[in-house]
Amino acid sequence: MLTILGFAMIATFLVLIMMKKVSPIAALVLIPALFCVLVGKGAHLGDYVIEGIGDLAPTAAMLMFAIVYFGVMIDVGLFDPIVRMILRFAKADPLRIVVGTALLAAIVSLDGDGSTTFMITVSAMYPLYKRLNMSLVVMTGVAATANGVMNTVPWGGPTARAATALKLDASDIFVPMIPALAVGLLAVFALAYVLGRRERKRLGYLSLDEAVEATTTTDEKVLVGTGDGKHPTGTAKRTGGTGTGGTGTAGAATKGAAGADEDHDEHEGFHVLDPDRKTLRPKLYWFNAGLTAALLTAMIMQWMPIPVLFILGAALALTVNFPHMPDQKARIAAHAENVLNVSGMVFAAAVFTGVLQGTGMVDEMAKTVVSAIPDWMGPHMALVTGVMSIPFTYFMSNDGFYFGIVPVLAEAGAAHGISPVEIARASLVGQPLHMSSPLVPAVYVLVGMAKVEFGDHTRFTVKWAALTSLVVLGAGFLFGIL
Repeated sequence: MLTILGFAMIATFLVLIMMKKVSPIAALVLIPALFCVLVGKGAHLGDYVIEGIGDLAPTAAMLMFAIVYFGVMIDVGLFDPIVRMILRFAKADPLRIVVGTALLAAIVSLDGDGSTTFMITVSAMYPLYKRLNMSLVVMTGVAATANGVMNTVPWGGPTARAATALKLDASDIFVPMIPALAVGLLAVFALAYVLGRRERKRLGYLSLDEAVEATTTTDEKVLVGTGDGKHPTGTAKRTGGTGTGGTGTAGAATKGAAGADEDHDEHEGFHVLDPDRKTLRPKLYWFNAGLTAALLTAMIMQWMPIPVLFILGAALALTVNFPHMPDQKARIAAHAENVLNVSGMVFAAAVFTGVLQGTGMVDEMAKTVVSAIPDWMGPHMALVTGVMSIPFTYFMSNDGFYFGIVPVLAEAGAAHGISPVEIARASLVGQPLHMSSPLVPAVYVLVGMAKVEFGDHTRFTVKWAALTSLVVLGAGFLFGIL
């Protein structure tokens, strides 16, 4: 009976989440509370929740202060020079632009928030894609896949959820996975290189001087590329192009002064990182860069628990960059929504995991799963988990997978001598594909800002993202991490 109720609870949770009938926080609280009563242990619900909150408090603290820290770093301009450097590197070469897109998305993803990453990346790179009439699905696909790999940082969603669901330390999951994730990131750069060469072949190479000159010789407005190889024809000369884009419009914005054109393109649509925003602290740039480097080093070297590091880092960043109390309050308020959403999710998960564990449902479900797994497959539960994570995290939310499925897989693996931390690491493999899931709100920010149809993005991205996930999985086994 416990097995049936356990699977019914997970199924109810998944259906309501995917149908968007209730919010994840409400589902994490109300559904397990209801099933706790059905099991006949409603009187113990309070004990289960308090125990779960005690287990999850460090994870919640880490997420809260990590969001504040990286939010402040974006506010004060830590990433601005990096963005501008990538834009200068990209010039008007399609190959460099696509590689620069992957690099920018990977760097900005350090804040652990997909929406912020996509806003910054699209705002910075869209003018270049627009100018050269490049395929915009290339931009969205590369950005989403790069963010998916980097989304595994401990203060991002999946690692925190895995740690929460299995009551593990996030650093124990993430740090050993770094080599495999690094290989995955290299795969993204390789993908960007291949796609960039394809775009260069299709469109040719147009130098910045030619692009600026072209803006003075045409009255045509830019026509955004559709990603299907079709583009307008015009008079601007390209060099090195062999595809149908060998002769095409230079992609000039509109007719205007050539002297200011390059500056205009570099900042067109660059509203997310407004160069005149009042929160900038250029005199403290190297302090903030050094603080961030020290924080990440301390995290990787495990000098202190990650929650402690981010609590100290956020307090120091706020105090130094905004010494006046009203300014500190304003920065905290600016990021309060993200903090509340994430921390609320973690504490709500205490109800779900507490009931699942406290009532004994997870144990009975694990026994059922174990009995259904062939003996020859039992020792390979990490591989099974890694493979399952690719489609599962695409067709369901991270909440559903990490709180509903991973604990059962961990219990099944434990019966065959596989540690929960190995299952947790394997569960991260599907994240490159997950970031293009229709259940991820951030992906709608990406395609909306890029003016790309979601269906076009999906058709283009799924195969490349799934391949990247398999690369991470293979690297994990090659390095003995899984």
